Amino acid sequence: PLQQLQPKVVSKRLRTSQRKPREPQIPRSLIKEAFRHFAKMPVTADAFKIVEKCSERYFMQLSDDLEAYTHHAGRKTVEPADLEVLMRRQGLVTDQMPLNVLIERHFPLQYRKLLIPVAVSGNKVISSK
Repeated sequence: PLQQLQPKVVSKRLRTSQRKPREPQIPRSLIKEAFRHFAKMPVTADAFKIVEKCSERYFMQLSDDLEAYTHHAGRKTVEPADLEVLMRRQGLVTDQMPLNVLIERHFPLQYRKLLIPVAVSGNKVISSK
């Protein structure tokens, strides 16, 4: 006689994972690479841990400030003008040093083309939008 096949009983997890949800973080390798580029010398592991904590706090404060500027303007989306206001308040952008000059000075050409509208032949302006 044939035996009937019994379906396997799969137990359902009643609880979710025990792990706490993690906030997104900047990859350690990116922070390390950027710091080594600007420091131009070897960095000890202890010093790097401090740099990593400072970077994390800096970017958290940066995002909180951008969020505050956006809410103050009555919007839900951060716009380039918010970032420019933030950089102006930090003293990075001034009347003598506009944002476009900083972009041209510190970004490679491929990114400059994305960030700054460029006039091409026929006087057509290509924007990033």
